[in-house]
Amino acid sequence: MLAVSAFAVDIGKPAPDFTATDINGKTVHLSDYKGKIVVLESYNSDCPYCHHQYATGAMQDLQKDLAAKGVVWLLVNSVNPNNSSHRTDAQAQKEEVTQNMDITAWIDDSSGAVGHLYGMETTPHMFVIDKSGTLVYDGAIDNVADPVHDTKTARNYVHEAVDDLINGKPIEVSETKPYGCSVKYAD
Repeated sequence: MLAVSAFAVDIGKPAPDFTATDINGKTVHLSDYKGKIVVLESYNSDCPYCHHQYATGAMQDLQKDLAAKGVVWLLVNSVNPNNSSHRTDAQAQKEEVTQNMDITAWIDDSSGAVGHLYGMETTPHMFVIDKSGTLVYDGAIDNVADPVHDTKTARNYVHEAVDDLINGKPIEVSETKPYGCSVKYAD
C-alpha cells in the first residue's frame, strides 16, 4: 500500500501515474491519456453528496459536456469490499447504466491504492489533469457544501478549470477544500 505522504499530489506538479482495473476488467493507466485533459472523480453513490449530484443530473450533464470536448473522465470507487456501499463489478456496470453516466472508465479501487495515491478524502473529491499530465485542480465539485443544493446555481470548479485549460487561460481556482462523505477505505 502506498502511503499518502509519500505521494502527495501538488498543483503544478506531474499527476501520479497509476495502473488500475476498471469494472469491465480492462487495465487503465493514467499515462495512456497523456495529451488529453483528464478528470478524476472519487465516487460513492451511497454518499448523499454524490447521490445529489447524480440525482439532479448535474454530474452527468458535466460529464457529457466535457466528453464532447474530448475530456477523459475516470470515476474512482475506493469503497472497500467489507463496506455496504461497495459495488461488485456487475453492480457497478448496472449503476453506470442506470445513472446514465458518460465516463471513460469506472475504476474499481476497492484496494484504495489510487485513492490513497491522490489523497482522496471525500466523495466526491475532484481532480483535473492537463494534457501534459500536470495536476491543475484538486478539490470540491462546486462551492456549495450542502447535499441538497441547487447545482445549477453553484459555481462548478471542475467545469471552470477545464474551460480555462481549453481556452488557454490560467486556472482561476486550482485548489479548494473537498466536501462530502469520507472515502470508505479498508484502513
